[in-house]
Amino acid sequence: MRIMGLDLGSRTVGVAVSDPLLITAQGLEIIRRKDENKLRQTLARIEQLIEEYEVSEIVLGLPKNMNDTIGDRAQLSLEFQDRLERRTGLPVTMWDERLTTVAADRAMMEAGIRREHRREYVDKIAAVFILQGYLDYRANQEKDKSSE
Repeated sequence: MRIMGLDLGSRTVGVAVSDPLLITAQGLEIIRRKDENKLRQTLARIEQLIEEYEVSEIVLGLPKNMNDTIGDRAQLSLEFQDRLERRTGLPVTMWDERLTTVAADRAMMEAGIRREHRREYVDKIAAVFILQGYLDYRANQEKDKSSE
């Protein structure tokens, strides 16, 4: 059992997957598409990865506004959640992704990756941050339950 993390962009989807023990997140790939509304091939690729990695749950980044409201980008993510659930039959958890792209960009900067190359990786790394945040949250919830 693994969990998949997704960062939905206007023309890309960053993909990460957990290890089988649900401790760490690893970046897999960036699915690219020519048009924001053309999702059929994107969904098909996600289905292939679900099968290949035996994924049982998906975490999808929810890009809320800084004032905690739902804007256009977040609304598109909620619609994508619905499509994913219908197509895969898996539960899709929405995860607040505010500042994950900023954090991913900062991590690459600290790693010495040149600015022109960062765009190639930012969505995949953002998916890792989304998934790792969720995995850490789950681990802390389980720890809190066991200490009660």
